[in-house]
Amino acid sequence: MTEFDGSAQSWSLVAFCAVVTVTLLLCVMTGPDRDDLAEFYTGYRTMSPLRNGLAIAGDYISAATVLTIGGVIALCGYDGVVLVLSMTLSLMLLMFLLAEPLRNTGRFTLGDALSRRMPGRSVRITTCAVTLIALLPMMLVQLASTGQLLAYILGFTGSTMKTGCVVGVGALMIAYAAIGGMKGTALIQLLKMVMLLGSGAVVAVLVLRAFDWDPGALFTAAAEHSGAGQAYLRPGLQFAAGEHPRLDMISTQLTIVLGAACLPHVTMRMYTAGSARQVRRSMSWAVTAVAVFAVVITVVAVGATALVGREGLAAADPRGNTAYLLGSRAAFGAHLSRPETLLFTSVTTALFLTLLASVAGMILACANSLAHDVFATRSKPPGPQRETMLARVCALVVGVPAILLATLVQDRSLQPLATASFCVGASALAPALVYALFWRRCTRAGLLCTLIGGTLAVLVLMPGTSLVSGSPTAAFPGLDFHWFPFTTTGVASIPAGFLCGWVGTMLSGRSRKDRQRRLYDRVEPRILAGTALPRSRADAPPVTGGGG
Repeated sequence: MTEFDGSAQSWSLVAFCAVVTVTLLLCVMTGPDRDDLAEFYTGYRTMSPLRNGLAIAGDYISAATVLTIGGVIALCGYDGVVLVLSMTLSLMLLMFLLAEPLRNTGRFTLGDALSRRMPGRSVRITTCAVTLIALLPMMLVQLASTGQLLAYILGFTGSTMKTGCVVGVGALMIAYAAIGGMKGTALIQLLKMVMLLGSGAVVAVLVLRAFDWDPGALFTAAAEHSGAGQAYLRPGLQFAAGEHPRLDMISTQLTIVLGAACLPHVTMRMYTAGSARQVRRSMSWAVTAVAVFAVVITVVAVGATALVGREGLAAADPRGNTAYLLGSRAAFGAHLSRPETLLFTSVTTALFLTLLASVAGMILACANSLAHDVFATRSKPPGPQRETMLARVCALVVGVPAILLATLVQDRSLQPLATASFCVGASALAPALVYALFWRRCTRAGLLCTLIGGTLAVLVLMPGTSLVSGSPTAAFPGLDFHWFPFTTTGVASIPAGFLCGWVGTMLSGRSRKDRQRRLYDRVEPRILAGTALPRSRADAPPVTGGGG
C-alpha cells in the first residue's frame, strides 16, 4: 500500500514542474516594481490579516516540522503528540507576549527591535550573526530534505540526482527571495498552507474512515503495530534510551516552546502588519492554522503506524521522516484510482511546496538582516534603492553556501541541525527579546552577553549530544564522542542565556543601569502600546515605508 506506481510518480513530476513555474511567475508579478526599500522588506504592510496570518503559519510550519515531527509522532506516539502541541503553544506565546511589542519596536528586522532601546552597530551586527547561526542549520535541513523527498517519490537512488535536486531547488529559493521580497514569499507561503491543510484534511478524514471514525481505535491499532505496545500511548518512549528520560523530555518541550516562534524568519512577519490590531488578527489566523495542522499531522502520522506498521516505516527511513507521506499513501488503499492519484499528487506537491517556501523565507530573513543591520548601519549608509539591491545580493551570498553545505550533509541525519536551530532560538533570541522588551535595567552589555552566551552554549553542548554520535540514528553513527546526557541543549543553554544577560547587566555599573532605566521609561509607551515617539538621530531610518 505504500509503493508509488508509475502513474503517481509521473503526476508528481508534472505537479512539481507546474508548482515551480507558477510560484516563480507569482514572485515576478508580486515583487517590487522598483528598488523600493519598504516594499521589499514589508510589502508596504498592505497584506490582510488572513493572508499575513497564513504567511506566518507557513513560515512557522517548515519541512522539518512536517517530516521530523511526523516521524516522531509515528514512531513514539505520545511524545510526538506532545511535541506538536508544544509548537502550537510556542506560537500562542509569541501571539500573547511578543507579537505586538515586536511590531511596535521593529521596522524591518530583529535587529531593529533589539536596538530600539540600545542603539548601536554592535547590537545589530551581533543579532545578524545569531540570525545566521540560527537559520543556516534549518536551511540545510530543508534543502537536503528536498533531494531525499524527490528521490523517494520519483524512485531514483543516485547521489548525483539528489545533489542536482538540492542545487536546483536552492537556486529557485534564492530567486524567490531576491525577486519576490516579502510580498512574493508571503504569497508562496499562503499557497503552501492552503494546499497543505486542504490535502492533509482530506487524508486525515480517509484515515479516520478506515477506523470507523473512532480515534480510540486508531490509536489502539497504532500501539499494536508500533512495536512498543502500550508504551506508545505513554510518555517517555522517545527518550527511553537516555540517562534522564523525564528531564530530557522537559528540556525538549521547553526548547520548542521558547525557540520555535522566536526564530527570525517567523518574527519578521510581525513587521508586515499595518497596526497592532492587524498583528493580533494575523496571529489569531496563524494560531488557528497551526492548530488545525497539529490535528491533521497527528491523525496522518498515527495512521501511518496503524496502517503500515513500525517495520514498514523504519524500512523507508529509520527516523520515520517519510511517515506523513506513507500515511497519506496508505489511506487510499492498495490501488489508486485516477481521482485518488490526483489527490495523492496534491499531498506530494504540498510537501514539495513546503520545502520551497520554507527555504525562501529563511533566506529572505538572513538577507534582510545582512543588508539592513550590517551594511546599512555604516558611517555612510546606502540609499533606499542601494540597500534593496544589497538585500538581493545578500540572498545570493547566503544561499550559495547553504546549497554547498546541504550537498555535504544530505546523506546524514538532519535532526541535529534542526534541533540546533530551535536551541539557538530558545537560548539566545528568546532571552534577548524578553530582556530588551521588558527588563528596564537591561544594558547593552547584558543584551550582547545574552546573544553571545546563549549561542556559544548551544554550539559547545550540541556536538556532545546523542543526536550527533553514539546512536544508530545519529549524524555520525560509527563514532561515539557524546558526553552531554540529553538530546537537546535547552536544559543547560536556556538558563545560560538568561544568566549571561543578567551577569552582563549587573557588571555594567549603576550609572549605565540607571541610564537604561530612564531610556526604557521613555520608550515603554512605544514598546507596549505602539505610541509614536521621536526616533534618535542615530537610529532614524532614511525612508519610512509605513508605520512602526
